[in-house]
Amino acid sequence: MSLTPSSDRPGLHISKPSPNAPAEASAVCHCGASATATGDSHVGALVAGWNANHGTAHGKGGRL
Repeated sequence: MSLTPSSDRPGLHISKPSPNAPAEASAVCHCGASATATGDSHVGALVAGWNANHGTAHGKGGRL
């Protein structure tokens, strides 16, 4: 089973195969927004944006 989010299975997936490898992330929201990021700082920004504006934030007044 793939852990990569899709329009049928929205969510956020983060991977870091080893301590020396850059983190990678992909996100798909039920509102249709999607994003990908590579690199620890870029993944951190994607996660912050997801938490603030998507996922469960929709139910708490987040944007979009």
